[in-house]
Amino acid sequence: MNMFISSMLFIALFAVSFAHFIWSLGRTWPIRGEKLLAQTVVGTAGIERMPPRWASFGVSLFTLGTGIYALALADHDSGAELMTVGGFGFALLFLARGIVGYTAWWAAQTPEPNFRLNDRRVYSPLCIAIGLGFAALSIMRLI
Repeated sequence: MNMFISSMLFIALFAVSFAHFIWSLGRTWPIRGEKLLAQTVVGTAGIERMPPRWASFGVSLFTLGTGIYALALADHDSGAELMTVGGFGFALLFLARGIVGYTAWWAAQTPEPNFRLNDRRVYSPLCIAIGLGFAALSIMRLI
């Protein structure tokens, strides 16, 4: 079961990593223009352009590394207790991002309609699922 969970986490995180990598190259896939892409994936009021390319590249590296970490977390013999603690840390990080997506404060910070729709339907639920996956993998390392 732990290999299935870690594989699903890796696939989701790799997809996010791939999208951010494409954006770091200046492409706007899968959206037709930079302004609409920024409104859809960043969502801050009045946003006209994507953040700097290095920021997208950094997110790409982070999510790829997190996906690899999920695969390593499935191996009970790797990394000892520190690996488990890191897994719980990632669980908290993703759960926090997922939960904050449903708050009024976050809605005020990211008022763009395209972002709001996608955040409620995709981004926040995905973060919660990833957080629960990391929590499950970490708990399975303890038992």
